[in-house]
Amino acid sequence: MIAAHLLSFSIWLPIFGALVVLAVGSDKNPAPARVLALLVALAGFLVTLPLYAGFDVAKSSMQFVEAAPWIQNYNISYLLGVDGISVLFILLNSFITIVVILAGWRVIEKRVAQYMAAFLIMSGLMNGIFASLDAMLFYVFFEASLIPMYIIIGAWGGPNRVYAAFKFFLYTLAGSLLMLIALLYLFLQSGGSFNILVWHALPLPLNAQILLFLAFLVAFAVKVPMWPVHTWLPDAHVEAPTGGSVVLASIMLKLGAYGFIRFSLPIAPDASHALSGMMIALSLIAVVYIGFVALVQTDMKKLIAYSSIAHMGFVTLGFFIFNQIGMEGALVQMISHGFVAGAMFLCVGVMYDRMHSRMIADYGGVVNTMPKFAAFFVLFAMANAGLPATSGFVGEFMVVLGAVKFNFWTGFFAATTLILGAAYTLWMVKRVVFGAVANDHVAQLTDINGREFLFLGVMALCVLGMGLYPFPFTDVMHASVDHLLKHVAAGKL
Repeated sequence: MIAAHLLSFSIWLPIFGALVVLAVGSDKNPAPARVLALLVALAGFLVTLPLYAGFDVAKSSMQFVEAAPWIQNYNISYLLGVDGISVLFILLNSFITIVVILAGWRVIEKRVAQYMAAFLIMSGLMNGIFASLDAMLFYVFFEASLIPMYIIIGAWGGPNRVYAAFKFFLYTLAGSLLMLIALLYLFLQSGGSFNILVWHALPLPLNAQILLFLAFLVAFAVKVPMWPVHTWLPDAHVEAPTGGSVVLASIMLKLGAYGFIRFSLPIAPDASHALSGMMIALSLIAVVYIGFVALVQTDMKKLIAYSSIAHMGFVTLGFFIFNQIGMEGALVQMISHGFVAGAMFLCVGVMYDRMHSRMIADYGGVVNTMPKFAAFFVLFAMANAGLPATSGFVGEFMVVLGAVKFNFWTGFFAATTLILGAAYTLWMVKRVVFGAVANDHVAQLTDINGREFLFLGVMALCVLGMGLYPFPFTDVMHASVDHLLKHVAAGKL
């Protein structure tokens, strides 16, 4: 029975587990809520492992499909399934949830149960986004995922948390309204079906495809976020607690990119080709311009946030150059960014917990007092800069290679991110980690404890493992990417 409903378990186990965490939680004795939240997160991850282990990499079709009627009058169904693309993000999401629970173990002292439960609920909702094959089910999960993140930023964030939470919510909600109109149009055009796979086969005229593409673009570009609708992200990252920043970078930014794969490209293939020049231009602006913006940041969280925008520009670039290595590189970059950016925010959180400052100028010589932490921080910084043998190199190299095959100058400008990434990342590391001890506050820092070593060590293994042997990731996605590219090419006018 469990094997037949693995996707449902991956969605609902964290959500119902969160309700139990809320029921047993108490600020007078937060230990039971912490332990139970960790057990639920572990169970949520374990039920996703058979999805990968039992996945047939030779098939491009949806697997582990579940179907049940939901709102029959409007032909809305509870329809789930994963292909070689979405299955990886479900595993990544469930894994990151465990890391976030560990990271907030001692840091969060007030409303502990509510904090843990919010992340568990969000984990289930985001698994629902990646598994949904019914458009309205997708939309419900897509919008509902805003609520726990809004609460996390607003309740446990920094001094300007309310402003950041409202900005995050309004930006992402406004973009989604145009997507809803597009979904309703497709429902009518398909004769009353919300099945996304049915929509992939709709013969739509080019003008309709362009309007649909632009409607989806508004919704998904805000989520990525693409330039120029990126301004909510630095504010959200700066004010969010460490766990919120990790999930935001590792998973939530991937929802927009995933939307392009599931909706924009297969439903509007002709429009995707017609507007690819615009998408490539926007992606390159994100890669180059935002890289320069990151160079002048004085707040570590803001620097990593802008770095995320530049790296996600690589992802959208890889999608719209329409070749196998570019698209697979973009997907690998999405997974890698989940590990690397999440780990970078965890490192900033470790320092912030000790000094209550994110400003680069307040640090210096951290390696002298926190040598174990410094080793992890430098490793993740190298991965963020795209050092070979780390996960950060694999996706970027594949996208650059695909971009060069598409157009030399596109590849040339894309490759500048390797220089800019090294510049702003190493400049931060030099000022924070190396040199003499800068002040008394740094002199009093204590190195990471066992819990911090555990979650940073696990992230380090992921970064190195993916960098040295990316085959388990590319092998799973290959057939699905090949099928998508053939579908998009067949629709080209």
